Amino acid sequence: MRSALRSLVLVSLAAVSMLLALPGTASAAPASGGYDVSYPQCGTSLPRDRAFAVVGVNGGLSTRANSCLAAQLTWAWGSSGAVLSQPRAQLYLNTANPGEVRTQVTTWPKTGSTPYGACDGSNSDACSWEYGWERAQNSVVSYFTPAARAASVDGRPSSYTWWLDVETMNTWQSGSTAALSRNRATLEGMTTFLTSQGGRVGLYSTGQQWTQIVGTVPVGSPLAGRDSWLAGATSPSGAQTACRKAPLVPGGRVTLGQYVQGGLDRDLSCV
Repeated sequence: MRSALRSLVLVSLAAVSMLLALPGTASAAPASGGYDVSYPQCGTSLPRDRAFAVVGVNGGLSTRANSCLAAQLTWAWGSSGAVLSQPRAQLYLNTANPGEVRTQVTTWPKTGSTPYGACDGSNSDACSWEYGWERAQNSVVSYFTPAARAASVDGRPSSYTWWLDVETMNTWQSGSTAALSRNRATLEGMTTFLTSQGGRVGLYSTGQQWTQIVGTVPVGSPLAGRDSWLAGATSPSGAQTACRKAPLVPGGRVTLGQYVQGGLDRDLSCV
């Protein structure tokens, strides 16, 4: 999460006080709230007092690893678990679709069998889906699993919620309904791989960015019914407001609200 949603996360982390709330309500206290971290926090001191944590597997792009993932996974599993509705350790993946500039990247697929037909290397729904599948597979197999082993923590994908980080600062197709369909196919490919491994998949964005990148999600899409983690707030009250907003996809629910305060990415449970 490296875009404007997270523009304040590059400073050193330090624990600060937040508001207390009753169990089962949206809470912003360190003891009953969470944080999310990734490669910008490498080498910094992470907050001690947290109920849950979300760790970025990638280093800003889906093709890069978070170099301190092992240490951050260990930190995440040390969360208190005080919010029973939120797993102590969760993960997120960077997402993108460079189909319009595929000649400039080496990771665009040339083959693959998908729900949209065969991928032939073109800028199509099929190759977009395959791209998403491959990027999720690489993130899990090449980045997450070795880091989990190094950290001596649970390395089973099925033990985690995997949030797909959807932001305009990454490379996406644009300008048409067909472009939105291809972007959506990429996220479907990622979702299908992660669920094939037993993982739970959620979606992170703002309503505006989601609409710009993905558009309307059909009820038959693998994205439908997924939980939403809404970004963009700058205070606990703003995150509470996000909890009451519409989810990103039909049949979904908003389960997390993110706000940035004091240089920290904080997360408030909506459920």
